[in-house]
Amino acid sequence: MACTNCSTKNSNSGTPRGCQSNGTCGTDSCNKLTVFDWLSNMQYPSGFEPFDVVEVRFKNGRKDFYQNIDKLSLSIGDIVATEAAPGHDIGIVTLTGELVRVQMKKKKISPDGEILKIYRKASQKDIDIWTEAREKEEPMKVRARELAIKLQLEMKISDIEFQGDASKATFYYTANDRVDFRQLIKDFAKEFSIRIEMKQVGFRQEASRLGGIGSCGRELCCSTWLTDFRSVNTSAARYQQLSLNPQKLAGQCGKLKCCLNYELDTYLDALKGIPDIETRITTENGDAVCQKIDIFKGNMWFAYTSNYANWIVLKVEDVKEMIEINKEGKKVSSLEDYVEETALKEKIFENAVGEDNLSRFDQPKKKKKPNKKRKPVSAESATTSNEVKPKLENQPRQGNRPRNENKQRQEPRVKNNNSDNANANPNQKGKQKPVAKERSVKPEKTTDSVNSNPNRKPEVKEPSVKTERSSETANVNPNQKPKSKHKPFRPKKNDNQDTK
Repeated sequence: MACTNCSTKNSNSGTPRGCQSNGTCGTDSCNKLTVFDWLSNMQYPSGFEPFDVVEVRFKNGRKDFYQNIDKLSLSIGDIVATEAAPGHDIGIVTLTGELVRVQMKKKKISPDGEILKIYRKASQKDIDIWTEAREKEEPMKVRARELAIKLQLEMKISDIEFQGDASKATFYYTANDRVDFRQLIKDFAKEFSIRIEMKQVGFRQEASRLGGIGSCGRELCCSTWLTDFRSVNTSAARYQQLSLNPQKLAGQCGKLKCCLNYELDTYLDALKGIPDIETRITTENGDAVCQKIDIFKGNMWFAYTSNYANWIVLKVEDVKEMIEINKEGKKVSSLEDYVEETALKEKIFENAVGEDNLSRFDQPKKKKKPNKKRKPVSAESATTSNEVKPKLENQPRQGNRPRNENKQRQEPRVKNNNSDNANANPNQKGKQKPVAKERSVKPEKTTDSVNSNPNRKPEVKEPSVKTERSSETANVNPNQKPKSKHKPFRPKKNDNQDTK
């Protein structure tokens, strides 16, 4: 689709709004089969008249040459009304000057022959009629396909192009065989009330008209620069040693890709000095047949008829020497005698991501070990671990250590000092620090955690020094809650550290 039919067009004048080049932008099909005017900045010498033929582009890159009889001042991008049969057509000027003469010579069109004329520059009325007709093309194409399917015709209507004055519509279709569309034309004329013209195009011409993106990621060659369509054979793929896969060798038109002919001459020149792939060498160990050829490295792979799995690499010069020996009626001793012993260095591919191992998915996954549930503590183990548990519970965890860990570390120290001081001077009640209320909280947690096991047997109270200390501290502070009998073991510290 050209600029006049794209979404960036100006509905009033028909010129594009986005590119601001009046139909000569470098995007979409505006540059389809275009020619760069490298003579545009050059001035003609005095007394020299420019070439009076211009190149005009229509829908989908269709171009034609028209003669400027009235000597109109035309430049690239001007919308002109050209001669048509019947009526007139509307197009955009794409090339002027001496380059038009070169393009006519390339397309083998004589400038002295009959060339259609340019009537005038398109007026606003001509542009309005032209744009309205272009807007009808897409819904008309859908309806035309429905009518063709209704008549069960083996044809595909690929595109519809209105004439500039909306007096005629050209239907482009593709078909494998001859199609009788006389009844279809009657239905079209009755449905659309317009002059109908049917034109059959090939599959390559259809792809060039519609455009698209090829498997290489670029625009189709036929819709950008390729003008002549040469026949492509499967022999071109054989010479280049390509796999004869129709899905890979076929383009969007369904035929073989035109790019198969681009490098064909280079391969044919390289194959001139290489023996044929059907070469057969007679040796004492048996006959050997060529399996593969590396054209640019000059290597040939041979295999014995008795063992096709074992391929032997030979140079082209050695193969020619063996062929000459066979022509003399002699047999070659063996192919292994001509093999060059070269130390091949194994190249190890190293990937930083670790994806170089192709068998990494074949290894079985390691089964996760189930988490062992904590078994209920027996009575014997509970008695042995009575003194160990408080030690672990009073220590803060390394991963989830609270912010006030310094306070928690200091509290046991103060508690031991006060208990020692209380034993020394039991009558000094007012000198105790007010932190005594907080001290009584921690032993409760330890007792809860120790006594949390329901299977644990109650222990016998034994009179010891610990019980005496707990009783003395209880007598010191009457408001203090009674401490647990199972007090965790805390190491004694020096008086110098306590004073600090």
